[in-house]
Amino acid sequence: MVDPSWNSRMSLSGLLRPNPWSLGAALIAGVVLMPILAVIWLALTPTENIWGHLVSTTLPRYLRNSLVLMSGTGLLSALFGTAAAWCIVRYRFPGARAFEWLLLLPLGIPAYVGAYALVDFLEYAGPVQTRLRLLFGWSSARDYWFPEIRSMGGAIIVLASALFPYVYLLARAAFRDQSAQADEVARSLGARSWRRFLSVGLPLARPAVVAGTAIVMMETINDFGTVDYFAVQTLTTGIFTTWLEANNAAGAAQIASVILGLVVFLILAEKASRRRIRTYAVTGKLSPIAPVRLRGARAGAATLLCALPFTTGFVLPFGVVASHAASNMDYWRDASLLRATMNTLFVAGTAACLTVAAALFMVYGVRLSGRRLPQALLPITTIGYAAPGAVLAVGILLPLAALDQRVADGILALTGWDPGLILTGTSAALILAYSLRFFAIAQGAADAAMSQIPKSLPLAARSLGRTRGRTLVEIYLPLIRGSTLSALLLVFVDCVKELPATLLLRPFNFSTLSTRVYEQASLENLGDASPAAILVVLVGLAAVLLLARSSR
Repeated sequence: MVDPSWNSRMSLSGLLRPNPWSLGAALIAGVVLMPILAVIWLALTPTENIWGHLVSTTLPRYLRNSLVLMSGTGLLSALFGTAAAWCIVRYRFPGARAFEWLLLLPLGIPAYVGAYALVDFLEYAGPVQTRLRLLFGWSSARDYWFPEIRSMGGAIIVLASALFPYVYLLARAAFRDQSAQADEVARSLGARSWRRFLSVGLPLARPAVVAGTAIVMMETINDFGTVDYFAVQTLTTGIFTTWLEANNAAGAAQIASVILGLVVFLILAEKASRRRIRTYAVTGKLSPIAPVRLRGARAGAATLLCALPFTTGFVLPFGVVASHAASNMDYWRDASLLRATMNTLFVAGTAACLTVAAALFMVYGVRLSGRRLPQALLPITTIGYAAPGAVLAVGILLPLAALDQRVADGILALTGWDPGLILTGTSAALILAYSLRFFAIAQGAADAAMSQIPKSLPLAARSLGRTRGRTLVEIYLPLIRGSTLSALLLVFVDCVKELPATLLLRPFNFSTLSTRVYEQASLENLGDASPAAILVVLVGLAAVLLLARSSR
């Protein structure tokens, strides 16, 4: 007969004895959090403290422009996304079924591509102003007024057109989950459609709208290509200016810490807004709301409301870029485009595989440990996705550069051979930045997929003599193959589109598709930038199609 106390002692010793899976999970969590901690440390203990200089010169302008840009983009995205989601869920009108999925396509267009296309379409030499001059007989810009495209307002329109689907997707799900009973009660009290939206629909969907708006604002503070092209000086452009032009890494870290503060504030504000809201279901089973058929002017207005953000967010940028790519076929045979494509496939593919593998290892290790600390670290590791790429670049490059120097000095002292910069002089730093930036995507997919597997299956495998590693390979991986492949694709797509971290961390003379688009567009050569932009957009659309399929 087995002594129960012996079983308890054995289980306790199993919990106290560390295993490679738990230690590996803790190590991965430490690596993911390393850039954020490095930025905070560098900002608090700089070798050259320029806080006073920043506060008295450029920091107020960077902060003010960033807040205006984030607020304007968030507000416009909330208006577009919420209104379109309400129309799609509550009404039937011409094009409603198509717009339900077409409104997701702007997610496949990077904001900086939309910026280049909008300027090309509306600038003085573009088709709009050229036709206006021909139509009215104007000879120069002094004969008429046209809004300035490269401005704060232009940047807000471009970013909102590219990012509003985040609000639309979450608001659409929230409106669909609402019950018909609440709407019927409001209707019986004489509330018209607009009043029912303001009094019933919108308050119930507010957590989703606020969450989507917070995501939009965090993506806005991460943007560099759009604001740089439109000459809007934000905190992100300040990092580039302070680091690359002023050669002051400590100042860049201090500006990055301000961005981190804004991101943390957005996250806490979003969580606080959800905490204050309480909703209750009247019945156990909620009936869905039947869409109302619109006719006449109201149907036309609903169609126009959905067509406007779709046109500005997808049709216009894709049409402009595609027309340039089709009329400049010689650029497709450019050897530099092929090198940029191969470099992109290598760094994005490597980062996607490493990120998903690390996420699977970490989630599996946390589940094996059963301890509170690893489980508490798991959600914290998602902060990398909220941190802008420029911030992560600062937190990665400076520690890696110091490590590179020590490793190179050690090898030189032992062998007499100078290996150079092994990490920061190659694409290793860029791959690491991609992995940390998008680790949350892979971790979330792995955690959600593994949570669906009954605990009896791995327990049965262990009882049959399978090791922890074989249990992961033979039980978990076949069952979560779909989620794993989806995570691989999503991480790969985001790596292809990422611009700020790529610009800061890429090796010398190393070009990717995103940096090629940025470089050529900065030289006002949109024709040469178009093939690379088309490839980036097509990769982005693959992720959007996957998202549409999963949401269906």
